[in-house]
Amino acid sequence: MAKVTWRLIPLLFFCYIIAYIDRINVGFAKLHLREVLGVDEKIFGSVYGLGAGIFFIGYFIFEVPSNLILQRVGARVWIARIMIVWGIVSMCFMFLNSMPDFVMRGFEGVLAATGSSQTPGAMVFYVMRFLLGAAEAGFFPGVILYLTYWYPARERARTIAMFATGGVLAGVIGSPISGALLGLNGVGGLAGWQWLFLVEAIPAVLMGLVVWWLLPNGPKQARWLSAAESEWIQSRLDAEAALAGQQKHLSVKAVFSNGRVWLFCLLYLLMNIGGYGYEMWLPSIIKGFSGQSDAVVGFINAIPYFAAGVAMLLVARFSDRTGERRRVVAVAAFTAAAGFALSAYVKNPYLAMGALTLAFIGIKSTIAPFWAMTTTFLGGTAAAAGIALINSVGNLGGYIGPHLVGVIKDRTGSQVVALLLLGAALFCMGVLALAQPEADKKR
Repeated sequence: MAKVTWRLIPLLFFCYIIAYIDRINVGFAKLHLREVLGVDEKIFGSVYGLGAGIFFIGYFIFEVPSNLILQRVGARVWIARIMIVWGIVSMCFMFLNSMPDFVMRGFEGVLAATGSSQTPGAMVFYVMRFLLGAAEAGFFPGVILYLTYWYPARERARTIAMFATGGVLAGVIGSPISGALLGLNGVGGLAGWQWLFLVEAIPAVLMGLVVWWLLPNGPKQARWLSAAESEWIQSRLDAEAALAGQQKHLSVKAVFSNGRVWLFCLLYLLMNIGGYGYEMWLPSIIKGFSGQSDAVVGFINAIPYFAAGVAMLLVARFSDRTGERRRVVAVAAFTAAAGFALSAYVKNPYLAMGALTLAFIGIKSTIAPFWAMTTTFLGGTAAAAGIALINSVGNLGGYIGPHLVGVIKDRTGSQVVALLLLGAALFCMGVLALAQPEADKKR
């Protein structure tokens, strides 16, 4: 298993770093997008929040079909396809203000016919964010499903944490890089935000080719395993499946009508309302209370990500060692809620940053035990459909959170209510996590 981990996890980890940077770099580009999109300052918060969140509508629509296709054609080809396509779409964001005239005239006609107050630039932003979500759909749940082909349930929290910390490290690495790329304004005739989208999209295309070359579909296709090793790995998974055989009879149709699956969806939705509401607005919040340059904001923005990455690994290790999932998720969610509540009222910028860091530690620490809990409950085709359904519905929180924060900031001129709302979402997640049965731990 050490051989498996060293062969798979660094590759998938690096892919997730790239995916997450391409997903959240719009938070840095926001600092310069208002003029690009031609939007009035009074409504820009709402426009940006909607655009940041609409990514997850595309994600939601294509998530389940993507995971079912992955199970049929194999992880190697499908994950490579996802990465190459999303890299190309992300790169196209550099053309937000230079779309062909017929495209802009088309949007102007639609807006005139509907009486909308939006600008053509804002409509281009919405469409591109939707397409990016559609392109990336299936990557995260596909990897979670893929890990079930290798690791038994009792080892998954730590394994998922090692993979998912890629999203956290993306903030540590991507935040200073994004801030520095914005500083290239005017170099080569490109604006800083154009350099941001161009440079951070190229690795996705390159890593897609690497995945196609290196990633085996499962133990039997791994050339670096002996026949005895691949059979041993499969025997562990088969023995576990036999012990939890009643869960394997869930069909794809049954997944969509299963009450516990929908409870998982709600838990993940609440987590993502808080998580993405936080991440898509954090650079702006830091800029507001620090007044520093883009580069300095990038370094400050990396602090919560580093702290959360360390906490994720420690919490996941504890969860695997004890077999405890639901209480770990609940405590982490309550910690995040407390951090949001403190950050809403603290006036000192250092204390505010500490409270925001605490909130992010709590949010990220829920991820590994949550997915370990869900993959214990689901198996076979039910796992492909169920994991994708939970991730797709849950990621609608990525639409709701940033959009609500933007609307609240526009209407109140303050972020206090927005932070309290994000904290309330995590508090509700903690309460619902405690409603999960303990049967999985006993099994």
